[in-house]
Amino acid sequence: MKYLILSFSLLFSVQFTHAQIGNILKDVKKAITGEEDGEVGLGLKQALEFGVQEAVDRLSEQNGYFESPYKILLPKEAVTVVDKLKVVPGFQDVERDLVKKMNEAAEIAAKKATPIFVDAITSLTIKDAMNILLGEKDAATRYLETSTRSSLYAEFLPVIQDALDQVNARTYWRTAVDAYNKIPFVKRVNPELDDHVNQKALDGLFSLIEKKEVQIRSNKSARETELLRKVFAKQDK
Repeated sequence: MKYLILSFSLLFSVQFTHAQIGNILKDVKKAITGEEDGEVGLGLKQALEFGVQEAVDRLSEQNGYFESPYKILLPKEAVTVVDKLKVVPGFQDVERDLVKKMNEAAEIAAKKATPIFVDAITSLTIKDAMNILLGEKDAATRYLETSTRSSLYAEFLPVIQDALDQVNARTYWRTAVDAYNKIPFVKRVNPELDDHVNQKALDGLFSLIEKKEVQIRSNKSARETELLRKVFAKQDK
């Protein structure tokens, strides 16, 4: 009987050891191939892609910027111009009209933003994927913004300029500035809208991407795919 118990114990020990070895080999394989980091990277990219698509869809709608918390207002340097023009015939509603046109331009540009963002996301090599996953709740968005904002700005600017021209905003603004500069004793100005609208349009998009990331991180029901559930479960531990 004791031989039977001993044999069973040895067999159990061998099987248990095999299981342990199997797990160790699996972990070693992951470490060698970077499988785990690769999976985390894919999960983060998928989360960002969902955030980008949601942000673009929302802000590219009619009045998507104009009726949102990301409504684009006049730059500070333009306020002086607007205040003075309120007494000039034909320019009483310059602020209202211009704000409307700027937001329309941002909405037009947002429709063309998806491939620019997607290219930026898919080309990222996230070497420190686990650090981002276990970082702050906006870590992936901030990583994306730091890595891509300057190139996105450069690619987005002509889209913004074209969109501003589609709604006649730049011509309208130059006419307003010319009228302002003809007022006696005022300091001549020449504020441009392009940079301001571009920066604010990108701010709005990144803010919505961040909201989606925070939602995925903090709300398990927002993890819509098996990959998201698997990857973000690591940060829940």
